[in-house]
Amino acid sequence: MADNTDFRIERDSMGDRQIPSSAYYGIQTLRAIENFPISGIKPLPTYVDACVIIKKATAIVNGELGCIPQDISQAIVQAADEILTGKLRDQFVVDVYQAGAGTSHHMNVNEVLANRALEILGDEKGNYKRVSPNDHVNYGQSTNDVIPTAIRIGGLLALGHTLHPALEKAIASLESKAGEFQDIVKSGRTHLQDAVPVRLGENFRAWAQILSDHQNRIYTASGDLMALGLGGSAVGTGMNTHPQYRARVVEVISQLMESPLEPAPHLMAAMQSMAPFVNVSGSLRNLAQDLAKISHDLRLMDSGPKTGFKEIQLPPVQPGSSIMPGKYNPVMAEMTSMVCFQVMGYDNAIALAAQAGQLELNVMMPLIAYDLIHSIEILGNTIAALTERCIQGITANKERCLAYAEGSLALVTALNTHIGYLNAAAVAKESLETGKSLRQIVLEKGLMSEAELATVLDLEQMSGIVPLAESREVD
Repeated sequence: MADNTDFRIERDSMGDRQIPSSAYYGIQTLRAIENFPISGIKPLPTYVDACVIIKKATAIVNGELGCIPQDISQAIVQAADEILTGKLRDQFVVDVYQAGAGTSHHMNVNEVLANRALEILGDEKGNYKRVSPNDHVNYGQSTNDVIPTAIRIGGLLALGHTLHPALEKAIASLESKAGEFQDIVKSGRTHLQDAVPVRLGENFRAWAQILSDHQNRIYTASGDLMALGLGGSAVGTGMNTHPQYRARVVEVISQLMESPLEPAPHLMAAMQSMAPFVNVSGSLRNLAQDLAKISHDLRLMDSGPKTGFKEIQLPPVQPGSSIMPGKYNPVMAEMTSMVCFQVMGYDNAIALAAQAGQLELNVMMPLIAYDLIHSIEILGNTIAALTERCIQGITANKERCLAYAEGSLALVTALNTHIGYLNAAAVAKESLETGKSLRQIVLEKGLMSEAELATVLDLEQMSGIVPLAESREVD
């Protein structure tokens, strides 16, 4: 048996257990460690931050309202501040796949804060008669209102710190490349077959617009995260809370977050419905689907170098083969697709978990918390890496782009309004069979003059986009 100096004894409603003396977590966390040796995945730092911000705010408010002693309130706040600066992070140890609703992680947070507060007050860890994880740190709270609030706050933190900044940089980089490549004409492609010419710059500008539209959708969806159901306590009725607590605690969290949060209009609804998380997750899935498409386009346009398109060159960032010398693969785009597929999978898991609640509570919240916040953060990190290590370094193969554009049979489309669809189709067929150029066949058949052809088959003119203002003008 270990020496008495190596552990302390803690007691809960199920009995006594030995806790390592160095641990800031307590007996309920220990039981969770034993019960859930599932994945080895610990809570995300952002999720820990969200929970600790809630605990800091509730300690402030409960201290102000006289619900807990001021010295204990101040000690809990100091402990929370220490954790928010990065201390004691190794004490949050409960597996992501754990007790329903998140009680195990919630008590892990309560116990760490209580034990650190005890130290701050000059007492020993585990003396819960002085500072209790339940009676002080968790005063007026329940897992059932804390965890859905933490998911909201964690989502907002992840969006603000990770995804939105990454999207803004990606959009700016794509716009910059659009300007750089605006004068380069290339063949368009539909169904992976030749289509009429486009500007390479407009490809990049289209991608910038797509990401900008997705960012706006995510902003709209994240508005649902700003109504907090904290104060609902166990079932949404507010049992064991001070009458002023509900409004005041949301006000304090708003100050800590520097964000205009508000109390949910109905606390039971905020506790039961996972719709805000499904909505945000859906907007992430939508972004992931288009981002995967963009990454696939980058890979196709860079394919080769001898047997593919090779219209652009993605910056080589590492050797691409263990056996083929000189090979470089589009690894940043490949990684992007993998992350996008994972986000799509998480969205499906969130949807399934959201409908799995019963009566006053959804017990699948730990899964939703991890999958939602993780989706936001891996998407943000992916977009940042793709921008820095791929998009910003892309160069164009102007000559190859032009050769494809000039050799495309789809140029015959421009002849439709001059020689008719059937004549144009016949010209395209003959060109494919004989290898003659479209220009040569049209002139041989006397369908148009050389001057007319020069105007109609002007690639610069053909590939330009009519500005919206001009398209609305009426003669």
